[in-house]
Amino acid sequence: MKLRSITPIVLSFTLLCVTTAPAVLAAQQTATDPYIWLEDIDGKRSMEWVNAKNAATVAELSSSPLYQPLYTRIKQILDSKDRIAYPNIIGDRIYNFWQDANHQRGIWRRTSGSDYLSGNPTWETVIDVDALAKAEGVPISYGGADCFEPENRRCLIFLSRGGSDAAEVREMDVVTKQFVNDGFKLPEAKTTNGWVDENAMLIGTDFGQGSMTTSGYPRVIKLWKRGTPLSSATTVFEVPADHVSADASAVDAVGRRYIRISDGKTFYESTQYLYEKGKLVKLDVPRDADLYLVRDQMIVYVRDPWNVGGTTWGTGSLVATSVDDFLAGKRDLKLVMKPGPRETINGIRATRDFLLLNVLNNVRGELRRYRYANGSWTFEKVPAPELGTINVISTSTKSNRFFFNYASFLQPTTLYLADQDGKVTEVKRLPAMFEAKGLTVEQLEATSKDGTKIPFFIVHREGVTYDGNRPTLLAAYGGFEVSNTPGYNTVMGSSWLERGGVYVLANIRGGGEFGPQWHRAGLKENRQRIYDDFTAVAEELIRQRITSPEHLGIIGGSNGGLLVGVAFTERPDLYKAVVIASPLLDMQRYNHLLAGASWMAEYGDPDKPDEWAYISKYSPYQNLRAGTKYPKVMFTTTTRDDRVHPAHARKMAAKMEAMGLPFYYFENTEGGHGAGVTNEQRAKSLALTYAYLWQQLGGTAAAH
Repeated sequence: MKLRSITPIVLSFTLLCVTTAPAVLAAQQTATDPYIWLEDIDGKRSMEWVNAKNAATVAELSSSPLYQPLYTRIKQILDSKDRIAYPNIIGDRIYNFWQDANHQRGIWRRTSGSDYLSGNPTWETVIDVDALAKAEGVPISYGGADCFEPENRRCLIFLSRGGSDAAEVREMDVVTKQFVNDGFKLPEAKTTNGWVDENAMLIGTDFGQGSMTTSGYPRVIKLWKRGTPLSSATTVFEVPADHVSADASAVDAVGRRYIRISDGKTFYESTQYLYEKGKLVKLDVPRDADLYLVRDQMIVYVRDPWNVGGTTWGTGSLVATSVDDFLAGKRDLKLVMKPGPRETINGIRATRDFLLLNVLNNVRGELRRYRYANGSWTFEKVPAPELGTINVISTSTKSNRFFFNYASFLQPTTLYLADQDGKVTEVKRLPAMFEAKGLTVEQLEATSKDGTKIPFFIVHREGVTYDGNRPTLLAAYGGFEVSNTPGYNTVMGSSWLERGGVYVLANIRGGGEFGPQWHRAGLKENRQRIYDDFTAVAEELIRQRITSPEHLGIIGGSNGGLLVGVAFTERPDLYKAVVIASPLLDMQRYNHLLAGASWMAEYGDPDKPDEWAYISKYSPYQNLRAGTKYPKVMFTTTTRDDRVHPAHARKMAAKMEAMGLPFYYFENTEGGHGAGVTNEQRAKSLALTYAYLWQQLGGTAAAH
């Protein structure tokens, strides 16, 4: 984020619930689910179960002769001082959050722009998270900062317990490096905010009963003034409880400050407003469009065709107009970019004078710099390597200077600076973290069940003769319009590729690799297309004798965890290893667990019998079949994940245990969605994972 076969009893239950209220349905689910008690996150019984499963998994996998070498190498990589210290431009300083062996929880630090570019900067620590956690006796995790522009002196600092999305908010004066005694401060909650001015902000948080949506996000936005208690803040906006969220944000756009509020009705639909002089002004743009405000321009990314001003802008188009003209009723929009059939816009950022578009062309990245002049938009490509992935790292609306990076499967990630004059220089290149000599990358295609061509990347040894015996790891995501692109994965490279494994990354439907239509092809009742795509890639790997079911493993996290959960329950004959990380698995109750209700626009509403009818066909928890031979699965999750409930993994494992099915289970008791908090925690979880994969798939290759 994402038992047996469906029986007549379950089908009868579905028919019975045609007129049953969701709350009653949830109660009935509770009564029929024998593992519902594992949804009590910190309950004594739950944690005893977790600790027992952790102990058994660690005892077995850490005894593998590969575990310690894997752990040592991974920890060295994660702690390496040769890593790129990624810049975050705040005012005239460069900030960076850094973790290593001496700073397990990390430090938030800064330096000047010129010092950063010197190659050996002298960093000034602003927050030492380890020292703060020790002083307060709380496992604090740094969650980011939001500074009031343009002064950038007062910043809201987000601090969570163990890496959860919910965070405590404290105001800091970054000049004195002290928390402001009488400043803005909020207890732990999921919070949204936008600075109105230095002494006031729009805030959405847990104000008490009725202030959060059923998805667990703020539904009320209030104006809060400095020096007043939160209880005196005045309501300026609220959304119905069944909407996903109400959000507030602010951006300083070259002399103009935009304060935005949005009503997120679903994960993909929101109504946009400007907050100007204490009043809300609705922006009449499509609810499924993405909106950007840059200087005096309003930039709109179109999903459904938009008929406006006598012109219809097609899916995937990027259009723009003057903010003031649009508010005055004019609809004279200009085309910025219309992607080709294998192109999509994968990211949009802005500098003082330019719009930066990250474009994917057949899943290969390029960066374009657009400028509006003389009534039209023109662009030039930013000089960068090809056949990889490009991401804009940090920009500022005060200048045209920005940082971006490039990575591919085999070329170490490289950070670049694009200067004011457009000249591009290399800032730092990650040293090779694994031996890539002799490795090569191909882009191939599989044919899905409905005939759709599904591209996938494969990384393998040059000149190898395929005989079906190669340990192969297949990864994908397939959801939420997220694009899977090539990247320099240091841990996977050192733990898998270097030891002789084959790695495959599939660009299945549900992602954003080919625009909104690629994503929408797998929504709700069409979800099975995504799983068919994944199966097609697995079968193509076997057909070409790149691997075989005895040597094919799959891995996915969050929505990707749901993907591989479906894969092994639908086709257990295809896989020998399955890594399911921070997954959704119980799709009958996902919308009642933590943030799950916010994803119903992606999966559907299981409380509606007509939608549960198609969800039930693939939901892994409900589709485990007693007496079926499944691969030995490995589940990983974290206790502090407050986005995807750890009970998805817990209950699936408990159900498998009751069926006598073997599995491994590891739950990090710290860490937010999908990760630990410290490098030590991450290294342990990753080493256990790769020890498992080699144990299941490796044979003699594991000794490489």
